[in-house]
Amino acid sequence: MKAMILAAGRGERLRPLTDSLPKPLVRVCGKPLIVYHIERLAAVGIDEIVINHAWLGEKLVEQLGDGSRWGIRLHYSAEKSALETGGGIKRALPLLGDEAFLVINGDVYMDDLPQDIEAALVQINAGKLAHLWLVDNPSQHPQGDFPLYHGLVDAHRTAGEMALTFSGLGLYHPSLFDNSPEAGFPLAPLLREKMSSALVSGSHYSGYWCDVGTIERLEALERRLQAN
Repeated sequence: MKAMILAAGRGERLRPLTDSLPKPLVRVCGKPLIVYHIERLAAVGIDEIVINHAWLGEKLVEQLGDGSRWGIRLHYSAEKSALETGGGIKRALPLLGDEAFLVINGDVYMDDLPQDIEAALVQINAGKLAHLWLVDNPSQHPQGDFPLYHGLVDAHRTAGEMALTFSGLGLYHPSLFDNSPEAGFPLAPLLREKMSSALVSGSHYSGYWCDVGTIERLEALERRLQAN
């Protein structure tokens, strides 16, 4: 299985750090955020990772190289300007192959990858087009994104119904992107369309997760890691 790390965003809320660095190179306890992902993916046996980039993307290539220091191969998908999540993944499909692949946002932190990746792959092989990992709603996103029912992610919810937050980690089959736009496009509407046909499975990730989207959350993550 191959994986992709989404790294093309500008990181406005992490300025001034991201004025001179792409967001995934922002350091946490002395290590670039994206390196935590690379290490965890390599640890579960993924040996080819695609990284898309736009803003200051050449710095990602310079610092990460070909991946050999982690015993893997890194490939890069350059974007002149960010194509949004869906467009960025579609641009990288030639590098990702014909089988299901993992995608993770470059600006989240997880202590560990989920234990049920192989079980999720079984769902994809049985005909699902995507599997999403959802987390408990963080304080900055209390309403959540999607309800989760018996292993299926639902695009709709009734008033007052609880939903969980998409972690930014998903497993996708390339055919999810069939007939999608050629230009940049967001991923969420495409996923919602497939959810309505029960083609998106999901599971709850109960480990530690952080959306490192602001200076305050970056500092809180660093304090947590230092305490451990």
